[in-house]
Amino acid sequence: MSHTLYTANVQRVQRCELALPGTSPEFFEKALKSGVDVVFLDLEDAVAPDDKLTARKNVIEAINDLDWAGHGITVSVRINGLDTQYMVRDVVDLVEQAGSKIDTILIPKVGVYSDVYMVESMLNQLEMQQGLKNKIGIEALIETALGMANVEDIAKQGAIGGRLEALHFGVADYAASNRARTVNIGGLNPDYPGDQWHFALSRMIVACRAYGLRPIDGPFGDIKDPDGYILGAKRAAALGCEGKWAIHPSQIALANDVFTPPEAEVNKAKRILEALKEAAAQGKGAAALDGRLIDAASERMANNVVRAAEAIAAKSQS
Repeated sequence: MSHTLYTANVQRVQRCELALPGTSPEFFEKALKSGVDVVFLDLEDAVAPDDKLTARKNVIEAINDLDWAGHGITVSVRINGLDTQYMVRDVVDLVEQAGSKIDTILIPKVGVYSDVYMVESMLNQLEMQQGLKNKIGIEALIETALGMANVEDIAKQGAIGGRLEALHFGVADYAASNRARTVNIGGLNPDYPGDQWHFALSRMIVACRAYGLRPIDGPFGDIKDPDGYILGAKRAAALGCEGKWAIHPSQIALANDVFTPPEAEVNKAKRILEALKEAAAQGKGAAALDGRLIDAASERMANNVVRAAEAIAAKSQS
């Protein structure tokens, strides 16, 4: 193991993240009882230019008026892009009017670390100005060719900065940026022999894991195809993602199921840890379990499963 290690600044259960357009306040209260881990109240792509100010007002009211924390839901807000006229007021108004109840800010279309740094600098000043005791986290959407080309630097510098918690794979804009041919947001093109998103998602996950960030998979556009959603979630989970977006409430249970370690897997992980503990007491560094060799690497993988299960169980009981 390298002597250089980056540990996570903040741990959160993030199996599913529900997108809620700022122009649809009728959906906000329903989300409280949806069983979702995280919501992001959207001021960006889901909101037309003429509705930006109304959406911002709706979002601020929802953050202040609804008991998100009481329902165990992490609150994130996707602000408008740094290249728009709306972004500055998004950050200022959100922090000044609802900063104590915001968990994270989600920055879209991050291309270079400086994009994160700009928002981080604003948050530093606004938190001091407001006397906030909570530290608002930052999450970044990697959804352009530029962002993916710089994903390692974004993750590394963001981790050092201390606010960046997670990277999200924004497959739709990523496809547009690369001029990729798609048939459904997040779905697979039958003309490609395999998973066309594998490389990009894997690269983002590696950057996250190297620097202590949470990797989150993005949307699956066909809400009438639960099987396709589940397969996409399973591919992301297999690579190391901690969760996936839901663009419709029907996708929440699907994501929660995929990203919750099955009971059998948790029990086996616990058996691995117990077997290695017994082996260590006998002066052995490895052991056999169910006819297979287990060692220190097995222990690390088992610990990941047990910790995830414990975090989910703790959230469910809160």
